Amino acid sequence: MKNVLKSSLFALLFSLYSCGSQEGGELTGALERPSWSPINPYGMVYVPSGTLMVGPSDQDVNSTYVQRPKQISIQGFYMDETEITNNEYRQFVEWVRDSIARELSVPKEQDDDGNGVLDWRTKIDWEADELDVMYLADGDIYLGQKILDVGQFNYRYKWFNWDKAAHAPRRGGDDKSQAKLKDFMEVDTVNIYPDTLVWIRDFAYSYNEPMARQYFFHPAYDDYPVVGVSWAMAKAFTHWRTKLYLSAQENSKAAINSEDFRLPSEHEWEYAARGGHELAPYPWGGPYIRNAKGCLLANFKPGRGDYPEDGGFYTVKADAYFPNDYGLYNMAGNVSEWTNSAFHENFYSFMSDLNPNYSYSAEDEENIANKRKVVRGGSWKDIHYFLQTGTRDWEYQDTTKSYIGFRCVLTFLGRSINDF
Repeated sequence: MKNVLKSSLFALLFSLYSCGSQEGGELTGALERPSWSPINPYGMVYVPSGTLMVGPSDQDVNSTYVQRPKQISIQGFYMDETEITNNEYRQFVEWVRDSIARELSVPKEQDDDGNGVLDWRTKIDWEADELDVMYLADGDIYLGQKILDVGQFNYRYKWFNWDKAAHAPRRGGDDKSQAKLKDFMEVDTVNIYPDTLVWIRDFAYSYNEPMARQYFFHPAYDDYPVVGVSWAMAKAFTHWRTKLYLSAQENSKAAINSEDFRLPSEHEWEYAARGGHELAPYPWGGPYIRNAKGCLLANFKPGRGDYPEDGGFYTVKADAYFPNDYGLYNMAGNVSEWTNSAFHENFYSFMSDLNPNYSYSAEDEENIANKRKVVRGGSWKDIHYFLQTGTRDWEYQDTTKSYIGFRCVLTFLGRSINDF
C-alpha cells in the first residue's frame, strides 16, 4: 500500500512540474531569472510619479517668452534629501587620491588570466618614496608640511552615449561597416578637486579668504554643501557613486539596481521642489518667504542685503530649515544646484510632455553657448526671485562657483512582486 501511495504522489508531483515547465511545450517565460528587490538608497527619499504644470514663475513677465505653460508627466525617482555635503564629496576625493597612491606603491597580484590586480585592502604608506611624485616640490612646502598636488586628482571614466546610439543605423546582417558598441562609448577625464578659490574669485573687494582656506577642509563645515564643483565634476561624482554601490554588491545576495545615479533633469528637480503642491511658488508652498512668526524659511539674500537675518552668513548646514513635503531639504536657497539639462531659451516650445529633458555634453572647443547648463533653486547670495520653483537660471558647464552645488537622483524601477 505504501508503495502505491508513493508512486501516486510521485506521478502527481511530476504532472504538476510538467504543466509549468518548458519541456511540456508551455509558454512559461525564461526560467531561472534572478530575483530582485528595489533598493532604498541611503540618504535618499522617494518622489512618486506625477504631473507638473510648468511655465513662468509668479509675476515673471519676461520669462513668458521662454517658459511657455505646459503640462508634463514625470516618472518616479529617488532624490538625495540634502545637497551633497563637503564630507560626502571628500569620500570621492579620497577614493581618487588613494587609487593614485595604490597604482604607484602597491604591488599588483596576478589573477587567473595573468592580469595585474591591485590589492585594495593594502594600507597605503604615505612616506614611501614612490609617492613623492604626488606631492608638490620641496619649494612649495607650507608651514613645514608637504602638500599633495591636487592637480593630479583626475577621475577617468567611460559612459555610454545613448543619444548617439539611438540615431545610428541598426545592426544586423553581414554589413561589417555598421557601428559597434565601442563607437558609442565616451571617455572623460576630470580633475575632481573642488576649486576652493571661488570664495575669493566670485566677490571682488571682499574678504573671504577664511572660507577659501577652511570651507572644504575644516570639520566644522563637513555637513555643509560642497561648492566649487563644475557640472563636469558633479557628473563624474555620479558615475563614481554608481561604481561604489555596484562594487559593494558584488559579493552580497542583495539584488543590484540596474540604474545609475545621475543628476536630475531640470523638470525632475522642479517637480521634486514643489513637494506635491500644484503650482507652488516655493518648496514650502507659499506665497510668502516668512512663516507666521516672521522667520525666514530659506537661506538667501533678504531685503537689501541683510545676509545674517536668515540665520546664515554664507551657506548653512545641508539639513537646515524644514524640509518640503517630500522630505527634501533646501530646495530653495543655500546653494543653487546643477541639473543634467542643457539650457536653451526656447526649450519649453519643443520639449516632450513625457519625462522632458534636453541633454547635451559639449566639447571644449565648441561654441560657448553650447556649454550652458540649467541650475535651479537659488543660493545664499541670491534674492528671493531665484528661490521660486519655476525660476530657470544657467551657468557654463566648466565653471565653478561658491554658490552652486548638486544632489543626485536614481530612477525608480518599480516594485518586485515579493514586495506586495
